[in-house]
Amino acid sequence: MLAQDIPTLPRGVRLHYDKVRENWVLLAPERAVTLDQIGYAILNEVDGQRSFGQITSALSEKYNAPVDQITEDSSGFLDALRTRRFLDVN
Repeated sequence: MLAQDIPTLPRGVRLHYDKVRENWVLLAPERAVTLDQIGYAILNEVDGQRSFGQITSALSEKYNAPVDQITEDSSGFLDALRTRRFLDVN
């Protein structure tokens, strides 16, 4: 994923807190992905407005972590979601 790419959740895909399992999930028509804390933190920053570079910078500041590591981890996670059609990139 490039710094200027703008990730967005496609129509019908949303973050949802599952009260029964007490965990965040990414819901899509007839599909769901359980998220760990890191996955939720990344997707919580995806608003369809900010670029991937802006998102990773915000995460780096928020968690006081090296931006290079955040970028590498986030890129892999978001690319996997994109492949599975849980994420669009403009």
